[in-house]
Amino acid sequence: MWMMVMFDLPTETPAERKSAAKFRKFLLDEGFEMVQFSVYVQFTGTWENSQKYVRAIKKNNPSYGDVNILFFTDKQFSSIIHIANRVEKTLKEEPSQFELF
Repeated sequence: MWMMVMFDLPTETPAERKSAAKFRKFLLDEGFEMVQFSVYVQFTGTWENSQKYVRAIKKNNPSYGDVNILFFTDKQFSSIIHIANRVEKTLKEEPSQFELF
């Protein structure tokens, strides 16, 4: 399971810019990776694991603006086509599990 957070936050005033930057930093601190400036993704493993991030995002989202959360299976996420500078690139793959002996 992959989780994508997309947002459109106001940045007209210094206070709004600070709030938007704080939200971006929060997502990075939670382990999300930036795909585009207002689009962040993270592999959560299962639906149940993703719910702790949903709760955290609801708690930390700014007072103004829009935040959308989408969920993708591994197969759906792997079918995303990413083109940068006219070159097709692959998105991050599912992290491998660690084996403990």
